[in-house]
Amino acid sequence: MISTNDGTEPSITKTNFDIYGGQTRLKAQHLGTEPGINNGPTLVFLHEGLGSIAQWKTFPGDLCRTTGCAGFLYERFGYGMPEAPSSPDSDSDPASTHGLSPWPLDYLEKEARILDEILEICEVKNPLLIGHSDGGTIALIHAAMHSRKLVGVITEAAHIFVEEITIRGISRVVSAYERGGLKEKLARYHGERTDSVFRRWSERWLDPQFRSWNMKNLLGSITCPVLVIQGRKDEFATLAQVEGIKNGVSGPVKTAIIDGARHIPHLQAEQRVLRKMGKFIASLDT
Repeated sequence: MISTNDGTEPSITKTNFDIYGGQTRLKAQHLGTEPGINNGPTLVFLHEGLGSIAQWKTFPGDLCRTTGCAGFLYERFGYGMPEAPSSPDSDSDPASTHGLSPWPLDYLEKEARILDEILEICEVKNPLLIGHSDGGTIALIHAAMHSRKLVGVITEAAHIFVEEITIRGISRVVSAYERGGLKEKLARYHGERTDSVFRRWSERWLDPQFRSWNMKNLLGSITCPVLVIQGRKDEFATLAQVEGIKNGVSGPVKTAIIDGARHIPHLQAEQRVLRKMGKFIASLDT
C-alpha cells in the first residue's frame, strides 16, 4: 500500500486522449498519481476480446491508487464507442463508420506487435503489462518479444492454447448474444461497432482452423517476472492454462487461483485481486 505524507492513499487523475497512426485513431487514457508519489512502473491495462476502457470499471484506478503507480489504457482497433457523426474528425477512424474484416489467424501476435508501437508512441515508461483474457495472451506474446523492455507481466484468464471448455463457453456466449440480452449490454460500450466486435471475436475462436492455435513455444523467451491469475470457476479455461504458463516461462513466475471467481476475477473478487497484484508489484525492482 502506497500512501501520501498524511497517511491517505494518493489521488488519481484521469486524462483521456487519442492515439493516431496513419488513418487509425485509438482511444486511450492515462491515470496519474500525485506529483512525487509514483516511483514505480506504469501499469498498462490490456482489455479482453469483447472489452473496452470503460469495461474495466474502477479497477485500474483502484490498483493505481493502491500501488501509487501511474496507469495507461487503450482500446484496440475497432473497439469502444465511435465518435458521433457530427465530430469534425470522426473520419480519422475508419472503424467508426465501416464494417471490419475478420481477424487473421495470427491476430493476437499482430496485436502484440502493435502494442510495442503504442508504448513507443506514447512514451510509456517502465511498463508493467496487466492483461485480461485476450489482453493477457497479448501481454505474454509481447513479453516473449520484448521482455527486457518490461518491468513485468500480470495475466488474468489468459489463453496459451485452445481447449474444449473454451469452445463450449464461447458457443454459450454466442447463444446469449443472439437472444439479445448480451448484445444490448455490449452496445452500451461499442455502439454501432457491436456486431463487428462480437463476430470477429466469436468467429475466430470457433473457426476449426483456429483449434490448433498455440503459443506455448514462445513462453521460454519470457524472462521478466510474471504473475498468473485465474478464477477457479473460469468458464472458458481449465487450470492447464496456468500450469502451461508457469512451466513455460524462463523468468520468475507466481500463480494465484482465485476461489469463487470465474472469468473476470478483477470484478468478481476485486479486493483479493487487488491484494495479489499489489503484493506482486511491490516486489518488483524498477
